[in-house]
Formats: sequence, structure tokens, C-alpha cells
Amino acid sequence: MKLLDVRKIWDEAPHNAFTDLVHFGGQFFCVFREGEGHVSPDGALRVIASSDGVNWASTALITSDHSDLRDAKITVTPENQLMLCGAEALHDRSVQTHQSLAWFSDDGARWSERVEIGDPDIWLWRATWHRGVAYGMGYGCGQDNRRLRFYRSEDGRQFRALGDYFAGGDYANETSIVFVGDTAHCLLRRDGEGATAMIGTAEPPYSHWAWKDLGVYLGGPHMLLLPDGRLVGAVRIRFGADDQRRTGLGIIDPQVGSFREVLTLPSGGDTSYAGMVLHDDRLWVSYYSSHEEKTSIYLATVAF
Repeated sequence: MKLLDVRKIWDEAPHNAFTDLVHFGGQFFCVFREGEGHVSPDGALRVIASSDGVNWASTALITSDHSDLRDAKITVTPENQLMLCGAEALHDRSVQTHQSLAWFSDDGARWSERVEIGDPDIWLWRATWHRGVAYGMGYGCGQDNRRLRFYRSEDGRQFRALGDYFAGGDYANETSIVFVGDTAHCLLRRDGEGATAMIGTAEPPYSHWAWKDLGVYLGGPHMLLLPDGRLVGAVRIRFGADDQRRTGLGIIDPQVGSFREVLTLPSGGDTSYAGMVLHDDRLWVSYYSSHEEKTSIYLATVAF
């Protein structure tokens, strides 16, 4: 892979992070969290749009008076709507701590009222559409609720749990699912001392997952199927004796269970959480990084 271009596309908030990217209606839409810090009570979800990937303008800002909105994800539904997902970390944690949410839009500017999706205190990380159905893994929030829960939804609003995995042990959390034909592959982050990422595979009806250890720690995972059949992951990589961080692209082989980094993006410090889009025979990658001091949003164009 070859890096063709990279540019900063947003830095207006004190902390700009946790991106996703989609191409819809002739425009790129990039979504991310704005706030005072990496974790802060004022988190809001910003939506920006561009027709060329160079000139960007804000189309929406979704806020909450009672929670920190986090980790925006965006997809296109079978009804040709934008679906924005995220989770709220509640200020009042007397009943629950987190709730996954979704909003819907025809144009990226006017958004529906929030819809609560999944179960309380299960962070439904990302929705992936396949044959008119949305699938996603959610993870338990809290020391006493460490599990990975697989969901299915016919409309993006009502999600039905299909099974739990990784209950206890290393903390299985962030995921990205890609379908190759009808075979599902799931890239999974795990945390804990010595914990490494895994790649899971399932066949319809996706009631059983087989997992392979990739042997390397990967954070903020996202995965995409390239036209030549390769699976590319955009991830945070830890390196060096002092535990430095960078955002990189790597090829994932689910048959062998391997990850091979092929491109390092300009990045460092507080970084990762990429979105990826195939457009005009290029791979477009949104991500955030603090390598230029302020934590900002970047867009890279990659030849593959």
C-alpha cells in the first residue's frame, strides 16, 4: 500500500477523536466525538461532509445534557438512510452506566430523535449491514459484566441478542465485522495483561464463532474487504519499550490467524479509531491523532 495524501480535516474542539467514514449521496460524511478531553462529560457527536475530501463543512452536532456521547459510527441502511450509532456514558450512574444509541437521516443534516438500541450497559460497538440485516457485537461495560454479545436487527432499531462470548477473562471489547460472501469475520480487541487481538469466523446463521489469536495487541479496530479479496484492518499499534502508539493499516489472514502491518499513517500519542471507504479506486481512511500536539481529525488517501 502507498500513502498518496494525508490532511487534517477538523480540529475545532479541544479534543477531536474516534472517527468513522462513509460515502453517501455523492459526499463523504465523517463522524467523530468532540469534547474537552479524551474522557469528559461534554462529549458530542459531530458530522462533517465533503464532496472532494478536501473541503469540509459541519452538517450536524448531536449533544446530550445528561451524558457523554462517544464513538460515532456511520453506515447506510437498506432503506438508503444514514444510520449514526454511538453510546452514551451517563452522568447519573445510579441505575445504569451506558446505553447504545442510533439516529437516522436522509441527508446527514437533519437527524431523527435518538433510538435506544441493544441492552443497558452493553456497548453495541458497530452495526454492519449484510443482506438487509444489521449485525453487531456489543461488550459489557464494567468489571462485573465482561462479555461479548452478538446482535441482529432487521431494521436497525430493534436488536436481538444471539449469544454471549468471552465472559470473564481478558476484556473483549471493540470489534469490526466484515462479510466475505456469507462468511462473517470479526476483528476483536482484547485488553488485560498480555492480551492480544483475535479474528473470529462464523457461517450462517452465525450462532457459532471460531476464534484465532492474532498474537499482537490491536486497538480501535476497523476492517474492510478490498476488491482483491484481502482484509485490511485500520488499528492502533503499540510499539517500543515506552509503549508508544501509532495508527497503521495491516492485512489480516483469517485462515492463518495473522496480522501484517503494511502502512504506517502519520500519527502518534492519542490516536486511532479509523473509518474506511473505497471510492474512485482508492482507500480513504479517517482517523484521529495527537502527533501534531492537538488531537485532531485526519483523512488519508491510500493506493492499494
